[in-house]
Amino acid sequence: MVWQVLEGLSRESAKRLRFVPGIVCIDEGAACGLSPEARAKALAEMKLILQTVGFPWHVVALEEVFDLPPSVLRCFAQEPVGTEGAYKAAVDSFLQQQHVLGAEGAGDSPSLAQGEEQLSWPCTQDPQNPQSPDRPPTAAQTEALSRLFDSVKTLTAKEELLQALRTHLILHVARTHGYSKVMTGDSCTRLAIKLMTSLALGRGAFLAWDTGFSDERHGDVVVVRPMREHTLKEVAFYNHLFAVPSVFTPALDTKAPEKASIHRLMEAFMLRLQDQFPSTVSTVYRTSEKLVKAPRDGCAAGPPGPRCLLCMCALDIDTADSATAFGAQTPLHLSQTQPPTPPPTAPCCSAGMGRVQGCCGGARPCEREDPRARVIEQLCYGCRVNMKDLPSLDPLPPYILAEARLRSQSCFPRACIEQQIQEYLVEDSDDEAQTGES
Repeated sequence: MVWQVLEGLSRESAKRLRFVPGIVCIDEGAACGLSPEARAKALAEMKLILQTVGFPWHVVALEEVFDLPPSVLRCFAQEPVGTEGAYKAAVDSFLQQQHVLGAEGAGDSPSLAQGEEQLSWPCTQDPQNPQSPDRPPTAAQTEALSRLFDSVKTLTAKEELLQALRTHLILHVARTHGYSKVMTGDSCTRLAIKLMTSLALGRGAFLAWDTGFSDERHGDVVVVRPMREHTLKEVAFYNHLFAVPSVFTPALDTKAPEKASIHRLMEAFMLRLQDQFPSTVSTVYRTSEKLVKAPRDGCAAGPPGPRCLLCMCALDIDTADSATAFGAQTPLHLSQTQPPTPPPTAPCCSAGMGRVQGCCGGARPCEREDPRARVIEQLCYGCRVNMKDLPSLDPLPPYILAEARLRSQSCFPRACIEQQIQEYLVEDSDDEAQTGES
């Protein structure tokens, strides 16, 4: 994908791309169990390629998720007020920058192996500059990330958690450096496998966002997939014929058996079926193109509803719909998680402030909410299923727990008021209800 963008920015291109690209590289070595020596070697090779390309590049370690702010999980407006001429100004600035760069580097512009000229871009990451934000993660962050992934029981939950953390980190980097679009290299084969995997994981409501060309769930940053028309075989042939340099690093599912996770099982199933029936991937991919991003009933005209803490999609949980899988689990979940009524002698965290102003007020359960239930209720169905493989929420990054606490506090007054007036409500008896029905 980087080489395709490089070709579109060259002077020989019939339709030149009019944007300033940048490259974000996420170092996931700690989550995959790589040694520090192997991570340093892979990063050195990656930085050499990035310096050859010449685009602004940002190498970020996955451990930096422990320093993210809670605001990364919030959806911002895509087009703020007062930016009607921002696009025209950006295009004019781009053209002026191209004119200056073309005048300065007309004589000594390096060329690629294909004979195309490469544009000279300012590098925002310099490994030799001590002031560069490209710094290695601390030992405490690496240990915390390793402890997080070691606590997850299944490989399926590990891969879903890694994808969520990677997305949050890329989103933070894009917002920090002013990027409004994020281009990913998902191919047609990968998207077909992802569609089948998402169905198996209970994420069918979000297929249009997970596999579509554009993903606007984040608001101000749109994720696009320009490589979705090419299969893995076509990408491999292109890299081989044009000698595209690459760096191979092991992933979480490297050398894992076929049935180790749902992702590996669906990948083996799709590739085996593609080997026997060559139109399998294209058929599944064309099916995903027909999916429409329609809001839920009753949410089209109203304000945007709550979003999942991990995947950042609109919550697909509807407690009033008992036909859903979550509706069947809700009574059992509430009966298991509802704490028993504490004795009258239970200590109050603000006993001297009185019952009205105290945070406990005696024995009201709304103020003594379970932290795990607070997080679980703000997840979509697919993420709730994956979180069952995480026994404790303590290893999670602090920004997830902080955002869950902020969201629960915003809904806290309404729940407490309802609970306080519950004892004053008069319910109809069975005889009165039957008389009213007759």
